[in-house]
Amino acid sequence: MSHKTDNSTNTSSLETLKLFMAVAILIASFTGYYYYAEAHAVIRVLGVLVGAAVSALVFYQTEKGRSWFQYVSHAKKEVRQVIWPTRPETVQMTLMVFVVVIVMSIFLWLVDMFFLWAVKLLTGQGG
Repeated sequence: MSHKTDNSTNTSSLETLKLFMAVAILIASFTGYYYYAEAHAVIRVLGVLVGAAVSALVFYQTEKGRSWFQYVSHAKKEVRQVIWPTRPETVQMTLMVFVVVIVMSIFLWLVDMFFLWAVKLLTGQGG
């Protein structure tokens, strides 16, 4: 029984080490971007991209990484199943939003003017 406990402890330690390494690689790539400020921008950006890719690869080797990438895969699948509105529907809804915003702003302006008039009347500042 203690063998299973040691094995799970080793596994969780290894998972933690991999997560730490992934974060360290990512931080190192961003640090290198600023440390090598005199280098050409393309080289620096490529260094960050390579560092991010290596970090993602190390992160994928962990259980959390695999579950996260699986979640992203399922999310992309769900996005493909969405029925997106057509262009005329989008334009119509946008125009409706503009009209409602304009009407509500005029209404709130009138309510504000009424309250201003009422406060002036009640405080005796009105003409």
